[in-house]
Amino acid sequence: MQELDGEDARLADYFDVISGTSTGGLVTAMLTAPNEHNRPLFAAKDIKPFYLEHCPSIFPQYRCLRGTLLAKFIRQLGGPKYDGKYLHGVVREKLGDIRLHETITNVVIPTFDIKFLQPTIFSSYQIKSSTPGFDAKLSDICISTSAAPTYLPAYHFTNKDSNGNVHEFNLIDGSVCANNPTLVAMNQITKQIMDEDSDFFSIKPTDYGRFLIISIGTGAAKNEGKLNAKKAAKWGLLDWLTYSGSSPLIDVFSQSNADMVDFHLATLTQALHSQENYLRIQDDTLTGTDSSVDISTKENLERLCQIGENLLKKPVSRVNLKNGRFEPLENGGTNEEAIKRFAKILSEERRLRETRSPSH
Repeated sequence: MQELDGEDARLADYFDVISGTSTGGLVTAMLTAPNEHNRPLFAAKDIKPFYLEHCPSIFPQYRCLRGTLLAKFIRQLGGPKYDGKYLHGVVREKLGDIRLHETITNVVIPTFDIKFLQPTIFSSYQIKSSTPGFDAKLSDICISTSAAPTYLPAYHFTNKDSNGNVHEFNLIDGSVCANNPTLVAMNQITKQIMDEDSDFFSIKPTDYGRFLIISIGTGAAKNEGKLNAKKAAKWGLLDWLTYSGSSPLIDVFSQSNADMVDFHLATLTQALHSQENYLRIQDDTLTGTDSSVDISTKENLERLCQIGENLLKKPVSRVNLKNGRFEPLENGGTNEEAIKRFAKILSEERRLRETRSPSH
C-alpha cells in the first residue's frame, strides 16, 4: 500500500471492516485505534516489534528446576497457566480509554460469554444501530477476546451506555466460537447492507461476489501426527485436556472451527466464480514449539518471524473441495504476488471512492 500510495498509507484506510479473534483481536485494535491526530495508533510495521517486546512478559517461561514441572502442572489444574496481569496492563497502557465507536474503520471482534453460554460480538455496525451498550473500551474488548481457557483468566467488566444503563460482561477468548472470524465479519456486513440507511446501497445482501476478503491464520500443526485414534480411544478427561503438554480438546475445536469457515468460503466463492476475491493465508505444517500458543523464548519468536517471511514465498493455497485439504493452487502464484494484486485493487477502489465522495 505504501509503495502505491505513499508512506502515510495505513491498512485501516482501505478496508470497510477488519476483524480478529484472540491475538487477532488485539492486532485489529492496534491497526484501527486512533491517535491524537485521528490516524491509526499503530502502523503494520509496529506489530511485530510489539510482540517481540511484550510476549516474554505476557507468557513468562518456567525454568526446569527440580520440582518446578510438578508445581507447574498442579498450578495449571487449579487455575490458568498465566495470571494475565502484564497483558492487561500493556493493553490498557496502549489503548487507554479509546472506545469501539472511535476506530478508524469498522471492526468486528468476537468473544464468548460464559454466563449466558453464547457468543458476544463487539461490532462497529451493531453499536451504530441496536446495541449501544456494547460500545466498550477497546482495552476491555482485547483482554476479553484473548482470555484463552487454561492459559489466561476469564474477564469480567461492566460498561455504561449513553442512557446510564450498566451492561455486565463475563467473557473468554472468542476463538471458542469463531477461531476464524471471517464469516462473523461477513454476517455483520450483510446485516448492514440490509439497513435502508446503509453505505452499501448498491450491493445486495447476498452479493458476495462483490466482497474482497483476505483471511490470515496463525498457523496449525496438522501434519505433526501427534494424535491418532488408537491413542485417543483410551483417553479420559485429563488426557483430552493435557496430553503431551497441550490440550487436544481445545485444538480439535479451534481447528475444526477455523477450517469449516475456510471450507464454506472456498465453496461460496467458487460457486459465485469469484474465487480470485478470496485469499486465505495459513501454514498448517507447523510442528513442535512452532505451533505452540505460548512459548515466548527469543529463539521461538525469531523462528515464528522467519516462518511468516517464508509464508510469503509459498504458493497460494485453497481448500480442495473434493478432499477437504488445504492445497497449493495451480498457477495461483505466491502469497506475496497475491497480496500485491489485492493491494492494487484496494488502492484503485480507494481512489474511486474518494472521487465519488471526497469527504468519505
